Order: sequence, then structure tokens, then C-alpha cells
Amino acid sequence: MLTRKKVQTTLLLIFGIVILVNLIGDRIFIRLDFTADQRYSLSKATKNILSELDNPVTVNAYFSEDLPPDIAKVRTDFKDLLTEYANNSDGQVVYEFLNPNIDQETEMQAQQAGIQPIMINVRERDQVKQQRAYLGAVVQLGEKKDIIPFLQPGSAMEFALSSSIKKLSAKERPKVAFLQGNGEPSLQAMRQLAGALSVIHEVTTINFYDTVGVPSDINTLAIVGSRDTLPDLFFNYLDDFLAGGGRLLLALNTVDRNMQTGAGEKLYTGLSDWLKKYGVEVEESFLIDINCSQVMVQQQQGAFTFNTPVRFPYIPIITEFADHPITEGLEAVVFPFVSPIKVTPRDTSISVIPLANSSEKSGVQAPPVYFDISKRWGATDFTIPRLPIAVSVEGTIEGNSNTKMVVFSDGDFVVNGEGQNAQQLQEDNINLMVNSLDWLSDDTGLVELRTKGVTSRPIDQTLEDGTKTFLKYFNFLVPILLIVAYGIYRFQVRRKLRNKLMSVDYV
Repeated sequence: MLTRKKVQTTLLLIFGIVILVNLIGDRIFIRLDFTADQRYSLSKATKNILSELDNPVTVNAYFSEDLPPDIAKVRTDFKDLLTEYANNSDGQVVYEFLNPNIDQETEMQAQQAGIQPIMINVRERDQVKQQRAYLGAVVQLGEKKDIIPFLQPGSAMEFALSSSIKKLSAKERPKVAFLQGNGEPSLQAMRQLAGALSVIHEVTTINFYDTVGVPSDINTLAIVGSRDTLPDLFFNYLDDFLAGGGRLLLALNTVDRNMQTGAGEKLYTGLSDWLKKYGVEVEESFLIDINCSQVMVQQQQGAFTFNTPVRFPYIPIITEFADHPITEGLEAVVFPFVSPIKVTPRDTSISVIPLANSSEKSGVQAPPVYFDISKRWGATDFTIPRLPIAVSVEGTIEGNSNTKMVVFSDGDFVVNGEGQNAQQLQEDNINLMVNSLDWLSDDTGLVELRTKGVTSRPIDQTLEDGTKTFLKYFNFLVPILLIVAYGIYRFQVRRKLRNKLMSVDYV
């Protein structure tokens, strides 16, 4: 029997448990992460960076409030991330959230710190209006500052924050040099790549015609898109660089397209011959793939001219990646006029690992090739599956066991171009190259964070039209049919229960 005293005791116990749980929760932050890429868990690389902090890091997060839910989620996720950083750094990371929209003084403070507003559409009382929103942060260590100007929804927040702390706390940044003087594109022609690299690297250029060998302060040398034949002396420089523990990235072309004649032809630089001694051979041929980009073709119908998208197998979209830090999180990379790589092991002390492959329906065409936009491609054109187009090379290279290389069989996939011909490249093209240079020159593990987070899930272009239609209607109709089936089942159960109750004689 419940008495007044028992009720009071029970209420006091419940009240005490609630207070105790809140006190524990305030001091112990626990969160279970069931996302596929562990997006809400700190990586080993971040924990290592935090453990090496000698001085406190202050993060002033300038985030607007009362934003649409999809944008307001960025603030919530960033605050949760900062809580993880504070807990894992023994209090070395201190943060504060400021709302620049609250008054003019705070807004001026945000703008002077380098955080600029963006304009977003907000629906209010059945009307759409534009609002200034701030989604950035300033990271400070001592007298040094670094700005995260904008955190967009779905971005790699951990990489942005960890690389910022790493840049401020590191005494020296890894130095990456791009070879020039042999027809390579300038850094201005690779502005996306140069901008992404400069976050945690010092980026420079060298010219073998002006210097003897690779300077000793260079951690990684990148040779991207050479057009001229390299002298034999330059290969001696490369051998010496590798023997001294240097890291090397090669993105080379063995074929080229002549846009004036519409033909594809061989291109000789000597790099492919030099690579053969390491068990890597970039073939002098064009790779074609059924999973490819489209080009616009002008067509005339009567008095009208219009553009029609046409699939162009010479520009493959690569979606097959190895389980490797360089390719972690990548989804699709476009390689224009790429060549296949043949792996021919010659030394058991050197390991060659394919990083990216063509699809199951790919093939090879030897130059000279004449690009026919109107050609009808058939199954007989794509008979060679999974051709490598990128490899990593590790082991004892030139007598040094502490060096490695990355080789791409295309030198144009990270080139924006210059002037009016410049074009914006898709993010994964840049991520693949930056990941490779991170992996070569930085051993902290930040390479795995750059692509943390899913950005897209494109439909496999190799699927037949009938299969695509089936999947579309299957995804649309099955949930509806399941709901209807559950409704019918529940109706039947309730009707049987009602009939049973009505048949009971209570007299």
C-alpha cells in the first residue's frame, strides 16, 4: 500500500537521480557514432596533434543563430566537434561561440577577423527573404592566427580544424616543389591544387636548368604534365633525390590529343622509360571506358542549332579505388585522355599497389587515334576490365627503404588552365592529388580527413536503361506498398479483435 511517506521518498530518489545524471553528463561527454565514415569521431591523426600541443588553442566561432535547419546543423556539428577537441586535449582547446548578427560591434569584429557573411534564403510568414549568415571561425595559438572563413554543410570539419591547429603548432611545414621548365603547367594553371596544398604545405617550384639536383630542403618533388623530353642528367637528379629519402609524385602523359586535327598521338618525355626499372610502365595508348564524361556537340535541325550531350569514352570517370589512405573517401575522379599502367614487378623489395582502376567495361586504343564524336560504341570496344591508372610504389628505392612514389598516367586531371581557358575542376580530382602529396610528405595521417564525409552517390553509368527505370520505380513504390501492407495487416488484426470481443457473452 502506497503511503504519503513512500511517495515522497520515491519522488526525492527520482529527483536525486536526475540531478546526478545531469552532473555526470556535464563532465563526461559520450556519443555513439554509427556513421559509415565515423564522421563524428576524432581520428588518430587529430588526437596525435592535440596530444602534442604545448600551449592552449583558442577557437572563436562566429556563427549566426535562427538559421534554416539544414544550415543550423553546421553550428551544432561544429560545437559537438569542438567539445570532442576540448575533451581530448586536456583543456588545451578552448572555444567560444559568438553571434555576429546580435549587434554591430560583434559583426565588425567577425569581419575584421576575416569572416565574411554569406547570403541565404529564409522563409518567414510565407515570404522568402535574404539574411546575412556567418559560418566561420578564427583559430589562435599565441600570437599566430588562422581563419576558417566558411564551413559549408557536409564539409570535412575535422580536417579544416585539425589542419588549422597543425599549421599553427608546427615548427616547419613540409615543402613540396613542382618541376618547371619542361612544358609543365605553372602553379597559376593549377590554382585549385596550389590553394588546397598551401593549407599544410609550403609550395614552391624548381627548374633543373637553374639548379643542380633537388635542394635538400624539399620533402616531395612533383612532376606534373611534362611535354618536353627530359635530358638524361635530370633522371640522375631524380635517382639521387630518392636515394636521399626524397618522395616523388609523377603525373605523366605518354599520349596527347591534337585539338586542331582531332587526333591522338604519342608523347615522349623519357619518364615512362625511367619508371620501368621500378616495375611501373605507363603504356603509350588511350584508355577508353563506358563510364565516362559527356561532351557537348552542336546539331542542326532546320533553322535551329542546339547542343546535345554525347558520351566520350576518352574521358573516363574513375570510381574504382583501392582501400588506401590516398583514396579514402573518394567517389569519382575524371581523367581526360588517360593511359593504362602495366605493373611488371622486377624487384621483390619494391611493392607496387594499384590505387585506381577503370571499370569492368573498358578498353585500349593505340595511337594514332581520330576522335569521332558521332561514333556508336559497342560491347566489343570495352573488353578489358579494371585497368590501373594510378599506383603507389614503396620499398627499397635507390637503396633507401624510407622513400616512396605515386604515379598517375595522366598529367592533366588537376590542371585548371589559364586566362579565359581556365575551368573549375571537381573536388575529388583535387582531393586525389592533394591526398597523394599529403601521404608522401606528411606522416601525421591528416590525409585521411580531407575526404571524410560523403558528398555524392552518382548512378552507375554502366547500368542499362531498363535497370535504371526498374530501380527508380522500385525505390518509389516499395515504401508505399510496405505502408499499405502494414495498414491492411493492422486493420485485419483489429477487426479480428473486435469480432472476438463482440462474440463474448458477458451475461
